[in-house]
Amino acid sequence: MTISLLKSKIHRACVTGASLDYEGSLTIAADLAAKVGLRRYERILVGNMANGERFETYVILGEPGSGAIELNGATAHLGKIGDRLTIMAYGQFDRLEAEKHLPAVIVLDEHNAIIRGPLAQ
Repeated sequence: MTISLLKSKIHRACVTGASLDYEGSLTIAADLAAKVGLRRYERILVGNMANGERFETYVILGEPGSGAIELNGATAHLGKIGDRLTIMAYGQFDRLEAEKHLPAVIVLDEHNAIIRGPLAQ
Protein backbone atom coordinates (compact mmCIF):
# COMPACT_ATOMS: atom_id res chain seq x y z
CA MET A 1 0.00 0.00 0.00
CA THR A 2 1.08 3.59 -0.63
CA ILE A 3 0.10 6.87 0.99
CA SER A 4 -0.30 10.25 -0.72
CA LEU A 5 1.81 12.95 0.97
CA LEU A 6 2.66 16.54 0.16
CA LYS A 7 5.78 16.49 -2.03
CA SER A 8 6.18 20.12 -3.11
CA LYS A 9 4.71 23.44 -2.02
CA ILE A 10 5.13 27.04 -3.14
CA HIS A 11 3.35 29.25 -0.59
CA ARG A 12 2.16 32.83 -1.19
CA ALA A 13 3.15 32.94 -4.89
CA CYS A 14 1.94 36.21 -6.41
CA VAL A 15 0.10 35.98 -9.75
CA THR A 16 2.05 37.97 -12.35
CA GLY A 17 -0.07 37.28 -15.43
CA ALA A 18 -3.19 35.67 -16.85
CA SER A 19 -4.01 34.53 -20.38
CA LEU A 20 -7.47 33.25 -21.31
CA ASP A 21 -6.28 32.38 -24.82
CA TYR A 22 -3.74 29.80 -23.66
CA GLU A 23 -4.66 26.09 -23.69
CA GLY A 24 -4.39 25.77 -19.92
CA SER A 25 -1.99 25.26 -17.02
CA LEU A 26 -0.05 27.39 -14.57
CA THR A 27 3.26 28.92 -15.64
CA ILE A 28 5.85 28.83 -12.85
CA ALA A 29 9.33 30.35 -13.23
CA ALA A 30 11.64 27.36 -13.79
CA ASP A 31 13.98 28.25 -10.91
CA LEU A 32 11.10 28.39 -8.40
CA ALA A 33 9.72 25.08 -9.66
CA ALA A 34 13.16 23.49 -9.38
CA LYS A 35 13.57 24.61 -5.74
CA VAL A 36 10.63 22.40 -4.74
CA GLY A 37 11.12 19.63 -7.30
CA LEU A 38 8.18 20.45 -9.59
CA ARG A 39 8.49 19.10 -13.12
CA ARG A 40 7.04 20.27 -16.43
CA TYR A 41 3.49 18.88 -16.89
CA GLU A 42 3.30 17.73 -13.26
CA ARG A 43 -0.20 17.73 -11.80
CA ILE A 44 -0.71 20.43 -9.16
CA LEU A 45 -3.42 21.60 -6.79
CA VAL A 46 -3.67 25.38 -6.46
CA GLY A 47 -5.44 27.40 -3.77
CA ASN A 48 -6.12 31.10 -4.31
CA MET A 49 -5.79 32.87 -0.97
CA ALA A 50 -7.69 35.94 -2.25
CA ASN A 51 -10.94 34.27 -3.26
CA GLY A 52 -10.84 30.71 -1.88
CA GLU A 53 -10.84 29.06 -5.32
CA ARG A 54 -9.08 25.69 -5.55
CA PHE A 55 -8.24 24.02 -8.85
CA GLU A 56 -6.09 21.33 -10.41
CA THR A 57 -3.93 21.92 -13.43
CA TYR A 58 -0.35 21.19 -14.53
CA VAL A 59 3.00 22.99 -14.54
CA ILE A 60 4.43 24.87 -17.51
CA LEU A 61 7.95 26.15 -16.87
CA GLY A 62 8.53 29.88 -17.33
CA GLU A 63 11.70 31.86 -17.79
CA PRO A 64 14.14 31.23 -14.91
CA GLY A 65 14.57 34.29 -12.70
CA SER A 66 11.42 35.96 -14.06
CA GLY A 67 9.28 35.28 -10.98
CA ALA A 68 6.50 34.26 -13.37
CA ILE A 69 3.33 32.81 -11.88
CA GLU A 70 0.74 32.94 -14.67
CA LEU A 71 -2.82 31.62 -14.85
CA ASN A 72 -3.51 30.17 -18.30
CA GLY A 73 -6.71 29.13 -20.05
CA ALA A 74 -9.69 28.37 -17.83
CA THR A 75 -7.62 28.98 -14.68
CA ALA A 76 -7.36 32.66 -15.68
CA HIS A 77 -11.00 32.96 -14.56
CA LEU A 78 -10.04 31.81 -11.04
CA GLY A 79 -7.76 34.66 -10.06
CA LYS A 80 -6.21 37.96 -11.03
CA ILE A 81 -2.80 39.59 -11.08
CA GLY A 82 -1.67 40.21 -7.50
CA ASP A 83 -3.59 37.28 -5.97
CA ARG A 84 -1.52 35.03 -3.69
CA LEU A 85 -1.53 31.28 -4.45
CA THR A 86 -0.52 28.12 -2.66
CA ILE A 87 0.77 25.60 -5.21
CA MET A 88 0.98 21.96 -4.10
CA ALA A 89 1.98 18.61 -5.58
CA TYR A 90 1.59 15.23 -3.94
CA GLY A 91 3.54 12.00 -4.28
CA GLN A 92 2.86 8.35 -3.52
CA PHE A 93 5.10 6.84 -0.87
CA ASP A 94 5.36 3.39 0.64
CA ARG A 95 5.36 3.03 4.42
CA LEU A 96 9.15 3.24 4.79
CA GLU A 97 9.46 6.24 2.47
CA ALA A 98 6.57 7.99 4.26
CA GLU A 99 8.29 7.67 7.63
CA LYS A 100 11.31 9.65 6.36
CA HIS A 101 9.59 12.01 3.93
CA LEU A 102 9.67 15.79 4.31
CA PRO A 103 8.12 18.00 1.63
CA ALA A 104 10.09 20.70 -0.19
CA VAL A 105 8.47 24.03 0.73
CA ILE A 106 9.28 27.62 -0.16
CA VAL A 107 7.52 30.85 0.85
CA LEU A 108 7.60 33.83 -1.51
CA ASP A 109 7.33 37.58 -1.05
CA GLU A 110 5.18 39.92 -3.18
CA HIS A 111 7.83 39.84 -5.94
CA ASN A 112 8.06 36.02 -5.89
CA ALA A 113 11.50 36.03 -4.29
CA ILE A 114 12.10 33.20 -1.83
CA ILE A 115 11.93 34.44 1.76
CA ARG A 116 11.83 31.03 3.48
CA GLY A 117 12.78 27.54 2.41
CA PRO A 118 15.63 25.92 0.50
CA LEU A 119 18.32 28.48 -0.24
CA ALA A 120 16.21 31.50 0.75
CA GLN A 121 17.70 34.68 -0.62
